[in-house]
Amino acid sequence: MPNLSQSTQSLKTEAQRLGFEVSGCAPANSPSTFPEFQQWLQKKFHGEMGYMETRKEAYSDPDFVMENSVSVMMLAMPYQTQQPVTDSPLTGRIARYAWGQMDYHDLIHKRLKELCRHAQNIFPDARMRGVVDTAPLLEREFARSAGIGWAAKNTMLINKQIGSYFFLAAVLIDQPLEWDEAFEAFHCGTCTACIDACPTDAFVEPHVLDANKCISYLTIEHRSPIAVELRPQMQNWILGCDICQEVCPWNGKAPLATEPAFQPLPGHNALSLSELFELSDDAFRARFRKTPLWRPKRRGILRNAAIALGNEAHPESIKPLSLGINDSEPLVRGASAWALRQIQHADSISALAEREKVETDAYVLSEIKGRYR
Repeated sequence: MPNLSQSTQSLKTEAQRLGFEVSGCAPANSPSTFPEFQQWLQKKFHGEMGYMETRKEAYSDPDFVMENSVSVMMLAMPYQTQQPVTDSPLTGRIARYAWGQMDYHDLIHKRLKELCRHAQNIFPDARMRGVVDTAPLLEREFARSAGIGWAAKNTMLINKQIGSYFFLAAVLIDQPLEWDEAFEAFHCGTCTACIDACPTDAFVEPHVLDANKCISYLTIEHRSPIAVELRPQMQNWILGCDICQEVCPWNGKAPLATEPAFQPLPGHNALSLSELFELSDDAFRARFRKTPLWRPKRRGILRNAAIALGNEAHPESIKPLSLGINDSEPLVRGASAWALRQIQHADSISALAEREKVETDAYVLSEIKGRYR
């Protein structure tokens, strides 16, 4: 039977074969940053992500994810593929992680199952569970404990070799593994590029993010109308945001990912915004159902697209926004009304006036009239 070191190395070798470029192992102890996480929740920095509050105690111990966990194997899969297109008119930006042909959860879950089968051959009687994003696990703290990298000032985890453009996943197992040395160094130094570059000033201080102001949160998890004062700072982001990573020096020389599933779909590295308003519910589902753009649903994406068009304020946006202001979803109508008001063109003013005649939703009417509390 292989010893502990050989067993752990076998797992790491298999993980790399499956696309997890970096891996490390740590004890399944209570994470040291749990008190900070509690304070973050108390300050309501989690926004509308109520599930965090509901199961906050579960984050205190991996046993809530899988009973009798002994070890946590942390895994990093890079996803950076190419440089973003940023200057195309009437297009919206999508965060790099979502350029590919499928939701990364589906891909990684499949790879985790393969890794667990390999682990089961090594530990026939072991219990294990692979997770990515959805379990109450403070992944970045466990990744730091497993030696993968350090927590940056923008709250991302950075690895010296692959930067911060990577997905984190974990395998919990009720067996001891050869644990790696925790990453105790901090290589951000005096650099504050990530904090300085954030358009919405979402960083309360280094290492503390107020999700209520984060473009990534606003475009994906926030399901309500977006605060008027934040809309101009959202630029043309319609799903996620990479700004704090783009300016990070550690990402400048990070290697490109070769995973085929992460290669950009046509039109995802700069997405045509006008086309979105022409898609029915069924057409939207058919196009985006298996991609990350499905999470905010059609109403969320069109809300974001309308804000992006309003920020560009190009007369050619009037046609798609005129569709948006007559959409069945109040969230889309309201955002489209705001965007049309930004353009200040005779046709946009006419579209607003026509909609006002038939609109009955109080929120949408407030957007049409530009009257905010």
